[in-house]
Amino acid sequence: IRESAALTRDVLEQHFNDLKGTLKKLLDERLMSLLQEVDTIEQESIKPLDECQKLIEHGVSTADDLLREGESAICGDVEQHNEKLCSFTKKALHIQLDSLPEVPSLVDVPCLSAQLDDCLLTILRNQIFRHGTVASRPPVQLEEFIEKPGAILVRWCKVDDDFVPQDYRLQYRKSTASHFEDVYVGSETEFIVLHIDPNVDYQFRVCARGDGRQEWSPWSVPQIGCTTLVPHEWTAGLEGYSLSSRRNIALRNDSQSCGVLYSKAPTYFCGQTLTFRQTVGQPDRRDSLGVCVEQQNGYDSLQRDKAVCISTNGAVFVNGKEMTNQLPAVTSGSTVTFDMEVVQLGPPSTEGGNFKLRVTISSNNREVVFDWVLDQCCVSLYFGCSFSYPGWKVLVF
Repeated sequence: IRESAALTRDVLEQHFNDLKGTLKKLLDERLMSLLQEVDTIEQESIKPLDECQKLIEHGVSTADDLLREGESAICGDVEQHNEKLCSFTKKALHIQLDSLPEVPSLVDVPCLSAQLDDCLLTILRNQIFRHGTVASRPPVQLEEFIEKPGAILVRWCKVDDDFVPQDYRLQYRKSTASHFEDVYVGSETEFIVLHIDPNVDYQFRVCARGDGRQEWSPWSVPQIGCTTLVPHEWTAGLEGYSLSSRRNIALRNDSQSCGVLYSKAPTYFCGQTLTFRQTVGQPDRRDSLGVCVEQQNGYDSLQRDKAVCISTNGAVFVNGKEMTNQLPAVTSGSTVTFDMEVVQLGPPSTEGGNFKLRVTISSNNREVVFDWVLDQCCVSLYFGCSFSYPGWKVLVF
């Protein structure tokens, strides 16, 4: 409680400090805009009046000069009197003393004033008093962490019956990191977080957005999840396949070479779920996705002994034999999952083996279930894939 309360105080103080800075900046910008508008109106409106004033002052100055010249002509001697009077008469004939420039009427002269609406303060006050809330309980909480090879399946649930969620938002970070990052936004209540380092603690938190709302709810209580399972990896170096940097994605390239791409080690254990997610290319009846007891080179497909697989057309093969049950064809973005559990471990059975696994293969919301009989105990298996044509890309987790 103390930790979340201290964090909430920090968030509130930071948020309102940011608001203060933003509001001051916006008010300063608005003030500057209005002042510039006043300057523009003043400059544009005063210009014709200034020009009119200059013309009037020039006319008055000219008339004053002419008046003084006339007075001088009258006061001089006879010769000077005639000469000055003649000059005065000529100037007087050329100067129009009875004309004035056009002066704008009073109604056309601007008179600036500031129009300020006091209701802005009332609106801001009402908005500010309603801004922000403090919630003691978030409407969603993390519910479960399930270990996956190099990944964690995170599940969450709604704990507020009155809250109607529209979307969820999941974030995570390494315990040594300072910032959370988004890993999922959507309507599902679970998500597999990939690229998780084994035996490393990660913090998770989730929030939700109410139906028709834009803002997110408070975050759930952060919880720590980790996985002890090493990530699945494809074997590097096989001609015909290119791998991602983490070696969990295999791409069938343009090479003419064909063969089965196996996992680096037998990292699939009974009781787990093995998932393939693929981008499709041109299908072929010999294509395969599946698991096997051991790596066997020299084959171009997992449709062989000691292996179970699904072809890209949906056919299921057990020890090289096609089953009558068939799944839908593999589509781009779809997932194929394998689940296995031990159902018999003991003396040899009538079927010739003393080890039996119950296998469930699922694809496109359909599944087949069968027993796989082996002559040796196998609790960890290799996985593999084979494709005849380029363009296929498979992510395994």
